[in-house]
Amino acid sequence: MKKSFDWKKFISQNSIWLVLIVMCVAMTILSPSFLTKANITNVLMTESIIGILAVGVMWCILSKGIDLMPGAMVALTSVVSASMVQELTYSGRMFPNLPDMPIFIPIIISMLVGCLFGALNGWLIAYTKIPAFIATLGTQLIARACAQLYTNAYPVPTLKANFKFLGQGYLGFIPVVVLIFVIFVVISGFMLTQTRFGANVYAIGGNDQAARVAGINVEKNLIKVYVWSGFCAAVGGVLLAARSGAGNSSMGLNYELDAIAAATVGGTSHTGGVCRISGVIAGILILGVLKNGMLLLGISAYLQQVFKGAIIILAVVFDMRKNAKKN
Repeated sequence: MKKSFDWKKFISQNSIWLVLIVMCVAMTILSPSFLTKANITNVLMTESIIGILAVGVMWCILSKGIDLMPGAMVALTSVVSASMVQELTYSGRMFPNLPDMPIFIPIIISMLVGCLFGALNGWLIAYTKIPAFIATLGTQLIARACAQLYTNAYPVPTLKANFKFLGQGYLGFIPVVVLIFVIFVVISGFMLTQTRFGANVYAIGGNDQAARVAGINVEKNLIKVYVWSGFCAAVGGVLLAARSGAGNSSMGLNYELDAIAAATVGGTSHTGGVCRISGVIAGILILGVLKNGMLLLGISAYLQQVFKGAIIILAVVFDMRKNAKKN
């Protein structure tokens, strides 16, 4: 006998996407300019950078931790990469004697900076047992200070066109920054579902002591988690510099909160061991549609923060109630 389609289960598993669809329909009715090509492209390009940070931070939350450093890392890697790709004809170059170099060199250096800070976070959390909140708050302050010291808090403008292409260019009709975001989603999703590393992090988030008994090297895996988050943040910083055409030590303010919010709204549990990459994508888009919609409707920037905060609180309350029922 053919089994009937379980609508209740389908709605339960895809409720986050249904919320996104309802929001898009509502915004289309309230503001005709919402569903235009230019506006949708703008939302996707803006949220792609936050999205790259979110697919890094979600691993930290999955392991029952947190990462408050990404916003500051965005600032640091934006100025590091920008300082090495300024136009040779610009009289105010940070390093006037620096020879012309391929853009992949500054990008790799920026990525290494992100990985080093991520490794520091992982080491502090894994081996000194400092709470992740405190460890990453400390490195957040250090990274932001490094960005300010590196530039003396001045912007780093006039970047090469081929570097700016990463943040402003298109391949066909698709923005390059959106394509890079999709690549990161695919990589993160693959690691999450198809690798031993992903299975280990799920186990660590569920019960780290049980994971140890099962032979999982908890410390080693935690370092990998934070290295990945630092790497994602570094890429976000490079792309933000490329999109804005300048590096700046003030960039990335509160980006880590947006990334954490997207992962949380997308169903990544702060009790650890629960995460779906599709949910995180939906969370990113929901917050992006919400921000864009409120701007189109002329809602106060201060009130926007109230709505965003309320959504995060409701998402966490819903998550805790759901886990309480399971337990």
